[in-house]
Amino acid sequence: MTLRQGARLIVAITPADAGKRVTTRRRVPGGFRDAVGVLESWNEGVLAVRKRDGTLVEIAEESLVAARVVPAR
Repeated sequence: MTLRQGARLIVAITPADAGKRVTTRRRVPGGFRDAVGVLESWNEGVLAVRKRDGTLVEIAEESLVAARVVPAR
């Protein structure tokens, strides 16, 4: 694995992106977790992302370190 110097992590989604496919990275104990899927909702600081396998992932807004809209599969 190669480390990239100066890589910027940004959160480039908003509640207005509900219904779009997104990729997210969030901080968890011991590291990071990623989730890719449709942003179903963003209410009261919690994002709900529906993954391809049907799993609903709830993500606390304050744990997000990066997120963006991605093209549909």
